[in-house]
Amino acid sequence: MKNYLNFETDIKNLESEIEKLKDPYNQDGLSEVDTKKILESQKEIDIKLKEIYSNLDPWQTTLVARHEDRPKAKFFIDNLFEDFILLSGDRFYGEDKSVVAGFAKFNEKSVLVIGQEKGDSLETRIERNFGMMRPEGYRKTIRLMNLANKFNIPIISFIDTPGAYPGVGAEERGQAEAIAKSIECCMSLDVPTLAIVIGEGGSGGAIALASSNKVIMLENAIYSVISPEGCATILWRDPKRTLEAAKAMKLSSKDLLELKVIDEIIPEPVGGAHRDRDLILDNVRRSIVNNLNEFENMTGEEIFNHRKNKFLSIGRTKGFVSQLDDLSTLSIKKSKVNIFIEKFFKSKINLAAAAVVLALLSYLVFFL
Repeated sequence: MKNYLNFETDIKNLESEIEKLKDPYNQDGLSEVDTKKILESQKEIDIKLKEIYSNLDPWQTTLVARHEDRPKAKFFIDNLFEDFILLSGDRFYGEDKSVVAGFAKFNEKSVLVIGQEKGDSLETRIERNFGMMRPEGYRKTIRLMNLANKFNIPIISFIDTPGAYPGVGAEERGQAEAIAKSIECCMSLDVPTLAIVIGEGGSGGAIALASSNKVIMLENAIYSVISPEGCATILWRDPKRTLEAAKAMKLSSKDLLELKVIDEIIPEPVGGAHRDRDLILDNVRRSIVNNLNEFENMTGEEIFNHRKNKFLSIGRTKGFVSQLDDLSTLSIKKSKVNIFIEKFFKSKINLAAAAVVLALLSYLVFFL
């Protein structure tokens, strides 16, 4: 049974009509399939899908990113990689099933694959904790990323989570520390790292694995510091103002590419990734090949510096500070005027002279 979003009512009606036309014996007075009408209805569906999906607002994009039928991490792992070996446990506490991780072959080369898995049925969603990782999940990925780094194996992560699990137990076991350590580990690696946001990229739960050389998003995925509902509740104390919040947060792939927070958008089939799984697989495979090839002849130090400079450069072109020549530092290059002013006020003689001038000016203002 297909699932439809609230703005897909026309599509639902047309597809229901096609299903009836394909089974004419359930209708009175009909005994053959009306292929002409089926083709006309299918063309109408294609036109409406293009019309709807070319004009999605940020909140509608969020709904598409959360679609029940959207391909999950396990789907990509099963169909893009060969000889996948699942590895479990953080060697401290236990196994977190919300993240699937292990070594595999991609184009006959070894890779480490990490996928935040939401599950595709009620039972698996509960088992996977709806893709919300606990501390042991992050510690498991840290262990495996360090292992991949040791043997010079590229890392590919599939990001799909509403955020890190906010439960009491997770906080007691050091959720914040585990996320921070995961970010630190990602940033310190000497091997190429790719992070592909396939659905939701929520908050620290996503950035813990997405601190990568290349951050890539599917066309209708989202990547944000908080959910639109959470943002609306905090800013306006009204969870219904999700559209305003989604617009303000710039969480869509187009906005984030323009802001240079991400590096690439993988196009989706018209109507979302769930409507043509073979096509989205081909698009993701092509993107992975191209990006891994980019790092093939780079040394570990060059890969590390590429990642560091990528994150240091975010926000420098459209903020209060102009683009800096040296991307390897956050310090601001001072102008000659600023340097002169600093030197002037560091000198005691200059300070004394400045005090005398200010005193004379005050006298002139008040007594003349």
